[in-house]
Amino acid sequence: MPGIKELLVILLVVLIIFGAGKLKTIGKDLGVAIKNFKDGMSDAEKKNKK
Repeated sequence: MPGIKELLVILLVVLIIFGAGKLKTIGKDLGVAIKNFKDGMSDAEKKNKK
């Protein structure tokens, strides 16, 4: 399991590659995707219970 130093290096590399503005957009898009996935899973469970 990576330690704090390794995680900071990884974060720094990602920040350099994508830039701060792009990271904000990626984070927002990832959050929306996870929310949609959870909503889809709950809809599938409701259909299976009927």
